[in-house]
Amino acid sequence: MNILSGNSLWQLVAQADTVSKLVLLLLLCLSIICWTIFIGKLAVLYAKQRQFKNINKKVLTAKTISDLTDIAASRTTPGYFVAKNLAFAKELLREQKIGMYDWELLERNIDNTIETLSLHNEEYLSILSSCAAIGPLLGLFGTVWGLIHSFMSISEAQVADIATIAPGMAEALITTLAGLIVAIPALVMFNYLHTKTRVLEHSLIILADRVTLILQQLRER
Repeated sequence: MNILSGNSLWQLVAQADTVSKLVLLLLLCLSIICWTIFIGKLAVLYAKQRQFKNINKKVLTAKTISDLTDIAASRTTPGYFVAKNLAFAKELLREQKIGMYDWELLERNIDNTIETLSLHNEEYLSILSSCAAIGPLLGLFGTVWGLIHSFMSISEAQVADIATIAPGMAEALITTLAGLIVAIPALVMFNYLHTKTRVLEHSLIILADRVTLILQQLRER
């Protein structure tokens, strides 16, 4: 069946009432938003993943604060993480030695930095999960509205044969189809990006452990 001619999907959409068209327009906007977020976040997360892959090699060979300073100079997410915690450690080293209380403060600062960066990586993911939940509901609303509109038309015409019912039923079910077309990809996008953020969080923890080990060795000297 050609969707652009005859009793096509496009003609059914064109014949829909204002509310159904509004629902379809909202679903189209949600779909555009989801794909924009997915493509943008995917590019950013892949770039950060490459950064961690390159920086981790340097971190594994780092043994002194000078080595950490070189890593911190890079304009990357791992570099920012090292720079932020290294600056905090240098503030504590002004007293020549890091005490137990100061060390607890440093560990807390590292944990807070991990949490902050992780939350930044998860930014906008809630929109994908919301679209995955809202899409089918909007589609169901459009379907129920279309059925009501269809039955009202049947009541006015006082005819209930299949030729009269079928177009209205098909028109009503289009919104359900559109809702699923929005929700299913949105759910897949959310799960995929969520997995990527967990991988980056694990990389942050590994980096934090290495930085902590180096600072611990310097502390014990």
